[in-house]
Amino acid sequence: MALLKNWKDAILFPAAAVVFSLDQVSKALVAENLTRGQPWSPVPQLERVFSLTYITNSGAAFGLFPDQTILFILIAFAVIGMIIVYYRYLPMDGALMRFSLGLQLGGALGNLLDRLRMGYVIDFLDFKFWPIFNLADSAIVVGVAILACYLCFLKKERPAAS
Repeated sequence: MALLKNWKDAILFPAAAVVFSLDQVSKALVAENLTRGQPWSPVPQLERVFSLTYITNSGAAFGLFPDQTILFILIAFAVIGMIIVYYRYLPMDGALMRFSLGLQLGGALGNLLDRLRMGYVIDFLDFKFWPIFNLADSAIVVGVAILACYLCFLKKERPAAS
């Protein structure tokens, strides 16, 4: 495959592809099987703390800044472009960082496709104490958290060039 020029590519692109695929399949299943606003509890004993609730979101995460679809499409393209360009310059030992960028890329692509096709994203993970979100949002948040931990705690100190 032309995209996989070296082993570094074998981390970012597959991670992004898995996240993107799971996100799109889960959203399609929710849209096909639930009506908007309808909650469903796959585990009835957890109904008070978790359900699947189909909503649409034209804003950012957690419904912030509704009806700003064009702005979020532009932001998504910029983020995707930065990830693709930036990852090529990562050190060869940056597998964890590449994985975190793959999670972010897959999530950004999943939500971008929704915005381009429908003008909104489908959210459905409802933990009752938190705004409803989707798998793409989860991947982005986990990817950013891994990246932050890597940069703050795991990054090896490199000697300064003299």
